[in-house]
Amino acid sequence: MGATDTAAPTAQLAPGWQQALELLEADLKRRDAAAKTCRAYRVDVSQFARWAGAQGVTPETVDPKLVRRYIARLSEQHIAPSTSARKLASLRAFFSSQREHGLIVHNPADLVSTPRRAAHLPKVLKVSEISGLLDGIPAATLLEKRDQALFELAYACGLRAEELVSLALTDVDHDGEQLRVEGKGRKTRFLPVGEQATAAMRLYLDSSRPKLLDPARKDEPALFLSKSGRPLGTGDVRRRLRVWSARVGLPVGASPHALRHSFATHLLDGGADLRAIQELLGHASISTTQVYTRVESARLRSAYARSHPRA
Repeated sequence: MGATDTAAPTAQLAPGWQQALELLEADLKRRDAAAKTCRAYRVDVSQFARWAGAQGVTPETVDPKLVRRYIARLSEQHIAPSTSARKLASLRAFFSSQREHGLIVHNPADLVSTPRRAAHLPKVLKVSEISGLLDGIPAATLLEKRDQALFELAYACGLRAEELVSLALTDVDHDGEQLRVEGKGRKTRFLPVGEQATAAMRLYLDSSRPKLLDPARKDEPALFLSKSGRPLGTGDVRRRLRVWSARVGLPVGASPHALRHSFATHLLDGGADLRAIQELLGHASISTTQVYTRVESARLRSAYARSHPRA
C-alpha cells in the first residue's frame, strides 16, 4: 500500500500498533491538542504502522534504520519534502509517547534527519497592491462591507485564514482597538488593530452582520458570516479574495497567506524588529520568522543590481 495522505481506518492495524496509536491519541487529548493535529498524526502514524506491520515489525522493535528506509521510500514516491518532514514529525511524537510510557528506551525517529525543504520565499504584495485591493472593495452591499472588514483585518493583524474564520464577536475589543486570536497550538495572542481596519469592522458590525445573521441562529458567536448567516470557512475567504484580486488586477496567486506575508514584510521594511514580528505572527520559533529577512535581503540585492553603477 502506498504512503499517501489518504486516511485509512485504523482498524486495519495490527493489535500492537492499534494500542500504541490509541495511547498517542489519549496523550494528545490530555494535552488539548487541536483536532486537526490529532487527525494528521493519526493518518501519518497509521500509514507507517501498516507499512511496518506488513513486515512483521512491532512498535517496540522499530529502529532508526527502518524509519530512515520509510522516509527514503516516500522520496522515491515523489512525496514532497515538506510532507515527508511532517510525517517524520508525527513519528517522533508517536515514539516519544511510547518512550514516556516506558514501552521503549530510545525514540528511533529522533536519529533520522528531517528532509530538506525547498527554500521558497513567501509571496509578498507591494504596499500599493495591498492599498489597491483594500481600497478597491466598495463596501456598498452587505457582502462588500463584510469583505472589506475581513481583508482589512487580515492585513492589519497578519492573520491566517483559519484564525480569521475562528474569530468570535467577543474576540473584538473595540475600546482597546485590539483583537484576541487563538493560533496554532491553542496559543492566544492579543493584536493591535489599525484605524482603517477598526473603521471597517465597525461598519460591518453595525450595518451588515445584523442583516446577514440568521434569525434562527441569533446567538451565533462567529464574527464573519456568509450570506446564509453561517460562519465563513477558509475556502470562502480564499474564494472571495480571488474575486477581489481579479477585479483590481492583482497578480494571480494572491492568497490570505500572501496578506500575512505582506504584513510581516512591510513591518520589517518599516523598522520593526524580528522579535516583535514573531509575537505578532504567533510563531513559536524565531527561526520561522527569519524567512522575512531573506525576503528583505532579496529585495535589497535586486535594488543594488538595478541601481549601483558597478553592480
